[in-house]
Amino acid sequence: MTDRDESVRLAVYRALARTGQLPTVSAVAKDTGLDHPAVEDAIEALAAARHLALDADGRIVLAHPFAARNFGFSVMCERTLWWGGCAWDSFAIPHLVPDEPSVLVATTCPACGTPHAWVVTRSEEPAGEQVAHFLVPVSRAWDDVVHTCAHQRIFCSPSCVDNWLRRSGHERGAVFGIGALWRLASRWYEGRLDTPYRRREPSEAAAYFASVGLTGPFWGQ
Repeated sequence: MTDRDESVRLAVYRALARTGQLPTVSAVAKDTGLDHPAVEDAIEALAAARHLALDADGRIVLAHPFAARNFGFSVMCERTLWWGGCAWDSFAIPHLVPDEPSVLVATTCPACGTPHAWVVTRSEEPAGEQVAHFLVPVSRAWDDVVHTCAHQRIFCSPSCVDNWLRRSGHERGAVFGIGALWRLASRWYEGRLDTPYRRREPSEAAAYFASVGLTGPFWGQ
């Protein structure tokens, strides 16, 4: 990653972490000392390198774990409200944002609409009988990352997952408990608000998934 791209990446991520809002191109330009075309070029380069996801109009929609629109999860602390990009990202935000010891993650079951909420901290797994269902294997997550994130959801129970799969026509992905989701999220984004940021290689990612109890072909093993 070039210095230009890294400076824009950091400005976008830190603004989202601090405010929950996507910064404007002007704000990023002021923060980085770049002109508008350079910022726009850097955003395109970051998307090509899978550090950001853009919509059809070239606007940032995902800067994991933060989202710029509703993906079914709100993440609230005393001073800030974020959109979480998915179940994984929503549980990751309190681990990434150092000044917030806890957040309230809220969503609804995609199968039956039942509301769910958890107080998520960095210190212990939240209680809950709900289950996460991830539809897309990690090796294909970036084929259409917006679709992937939209289908990393939390259900009331395995029976709700089954009901949703029957209605939607999708095949079953990975189903696991809230504790495993918290462990998955806990260290995944370490360093993302620092510089320089180095993303895990596929083998390192597979080892990380195994370390939190998620194994098998779905997880790249």
